This record gives sequence, structure tokens and C-alpha cells, in this order.
Amino acid sequence: MPRKNSSKASPDAAPVAPDAERPTARVAAKARTKAKPKVARPAAKFAGRLPKKPPEPVDAPTRHEIFRRLCAANPDPRSDLEYTDPFTLLVAVVLSAQATDAGVNKATRRLFAVADTPAAMLALGEEGVKEHIKTIGLFNAKAKNVVALSRILVEEHGGVVPPSRAVLENLPGVGKKTAAVVVNVAFGEATIAVDTHIFRVSHRIPLAYGRTTDAIEAALTPIVPQEFRRNAHHWLILHGRYVCKARTPECWRCVIADLCRYPDKTPEPKAKKTKPSAAPTIEPDEESLP
Repeated sequence: MPRKNSSKASPDAAPVAPDAERPTARVAAKARTKAKPKVARPAAKFAGRLPKKPPEPVDAPTRHEIFRRLCAANPDPRSDLEYTDPFTLLVAVVLSAQATDAGVNKATRRLFAVADTPAAMLALGEEGVKEHIKTIGLFNAKAKNVVALSRILVEEHGGVVPPSRAVLENLPGVGKKTAAVVVNVAFGEATIAVDTHIFRVSHRIPLAYGRTTDAIEAALTPIVPQEFRRNAHHWLILHGRYVCKARTPECWRCVIADLCRYPDKTPEPKAKKTKPSAAPTIEPDEESLP
């Protein structure tokens, strides 16, 4: 006969779980495995994938030459947004979040035709603003912010956009980047508002590294030569938007390609072969006809 187990279970012992509730061996092994610590990447998602050993940022003489060339190629850079004064610029930049400049311009042409001052925007109201900007993304929230900031400008600032970045940052819908753009473009302050394009270009050249747009702004501002700092924001944005593109940078037509340390430069695309077209028919001159 099988021996009976005479040992009694301790009253304090944990109850044995039924088979259906017992963890499998795989789950138990996974639970015993220590979670691997997360390793921070060298840059934020906007910068793309960097090499394992990213190149050192360019030195001061190279930075000066980079901005000298960008200046020579575009001596008077302008924002792609359409505006007429600090208020319309402020509204346009607020509306440009997660929207294209072309789309914003299409909407603001209609909006500014009926309301181009804080008082007029306040009188138009939230529903009226929505009707004019409904073609752009997040138009409900943006209409609410535009009317709210217009009310503050009327009630607290005499209907005038203040030339203070700190004050602008407290307005509804206005963040650090928007405020930096306004004080730079409207009031000539030498700020560098870092967006996706500047973030990417800064890492590719590289001018500076940073995990956030704020970190890149803090790194770039003191190292951009003073004579170029006023327009550096425009040059870098336009360069990133039209030349140093996210997916396929057009390195073959870049004016600073020989100074840039980006290792994966894009070669010039080969010209497509086209079939020779038939000789065009030339109509005779009326005067030459008999």
C-alpha cells in the first residue's frame, strides 16, 4: 500500500492554487527575469536614426562658413506664412500647428479679410472663426484659442501684440516656439525657434545635439555667429524644408554639402531616359502663303 503522508499543512501556509490558476513555466521564468533598463537614444525621434558613433559638431569657423553660404544663397529670407502685422503673424503661427503653411495661408486669406485685428476677431466670435478655418486640422481648438488670445490682447494690452516672449507664452495656444517666431519676425529679436526641420538639420550637419527642441535651441543660440543670428531661424527652416528633407535629403544641390558631416549623403539621381519626340509641325506664316 502507498505510504500515507502524515504531515499536516501549516495553518499559515499559502493555499495551493488549482492547476488552471498556476502560472506556466514560461510565465514563471519571465517573471524571474529582470527587466532590462531602457537605454536613452542619442536624439529625439525628429532627428532620424543616427550612426552608432555620430560625428562631432562642426567647429566655429565651419559654422561661420555655413551661415555665410546660406545668407549668400538667400540674403533676405521670409516666412512662408502670409501676414501683415504682428497680430496676423501671431494668429497665422498659432494656426500653423500640425498644418502646412499653404493650408494656413488659404484659410487666413478668408479670415483676415473680415477680421485682422484683435477687436474684429473677438467680434467675429468662435463660431465665425471656425467657419473660416475649418479646412485646417484642429480648427475647433484653434478657433477657441484665437478668440481667447484676442480677448486678452484687447482687455489687457490695448489690442496690441506685446513684444515680450514671456508674455506671449502665456496667451492661449501660444507656446515657446510660436512666441519665439513672433518676437523674431515681428520685432527683430535674435531668437531661434526650433521646429522639426531645424532639429533635423542641426543633427545632420551637425551643429549641435539635443534630445528636445528646447535643448537644441539652448545649444544653438550661443554658437550661431551674432551677425547671422537674426535670420538663422529662417535659413535653417527653409534649408530643412526644401533641401535637407526628412526622407531623402537633396545633398547634390546643397550649398553646404562639403561642410556637412552627414555620412549618408544622397547622390544625384540619374536622368531618366526619354524617347525622342517627333519633330514638331511648323505652321507656315500667313504672309508666306500664296
